[in-house]
Amino acid sequence: MEEILKKLAEQEVKIDAMYASVEKLRKYFMWTLIITAVTVVLPLLVMIIAVPYLMSTFSTMYQLPIN
Repeated sequence: MEEILKKLAEQEVKIDAMYASVEKLRKYFMWTLIITAVTVVLPLLVMIIAVPYLMSTFSTMYQLPIN
């Protein structure tokens, strides 16, 4: 009986260590996702705003004069 309690205590320590490790990994993945979203989504939003403006600017710049 004493041996079983000792093994249970050892398993509890190992489970606590695993939980701490998994939580660190979860936070790492969360920040990786956030950084990836910022580096991909933010430039796409900027392009959605900038491309129409640039296209209108270039189209007026290279517009043929009407005689």
